[in-house]
Amino acid sequence: MTANEIYEKLKSEFGDEIISLTEDAANEAFIVVKPQRIVEICLVLRDDPNFKFDYMANLTGMDYPNNLTVVYHLYSIPLNHRIVLKVELNKENPSVESVEKVWKTANWHEREAYDMFGIIFENHPFLVRILTPYDWEGHPLRKDYKEPETYHGVKIAY
Repeated sequence: MTANEIYEKLKSEFGDEIISLTEDAANEAFIVVKPQRIVEICLVLRDDPNFKFDYMANLTGMDYPNNLTVVYHLYSIPLNHRIVLKVELNKENPSVESVEKVWKTANWHEREAYDMFGIIFENHPFLVRILTPYDWEGHPLRKDYKEPETYHGVKIAY
C-alpha cells in the first residue's frame, strides 16, 4: 500500500483529523494528524487488514520553532509497507494520549520523549524519566534547554 493510499483511506475514515500527507524523495512519507484521536487512528492502522501496522519501529520527539512534534514510525511486517505519523503539540502544554496500549514498544520510547522533550503521554502506565535522574531539571533535547552548572552541589564538566 502506498503512502497516498494510506492517507486517502485514513482521510475518508477520520476526515479533518487527518491534516496532510508529505511525500518527497529525500524523506519517508509522513502524515500529520491531530493529536486528539491518535489512539483511534493507531488502532485502525494496527487492526485494519488493509494496513496491518503490527510494529512501531520508533517514536521520538522533535523540537521545531513553533511546536513540539511526536513522530511515529510504523511498519507492517506481513504487508511490507511503512508510514510515518506526526502530531504537533503546543510547546507550553505538550500532551498527547499514550499509544502504549496499541504497541507495547511505545512504553520506553514515550518515556524517552518525556525525559528529553517534556512531552506528556497521558495514561502512560509509568511515565518517569529514563535517561536522566528522576530529579533532573529541564529536558535536554529542547532547544531552550540550559545546561546546569551543578547537580546536587557537584560541578558538571561538559
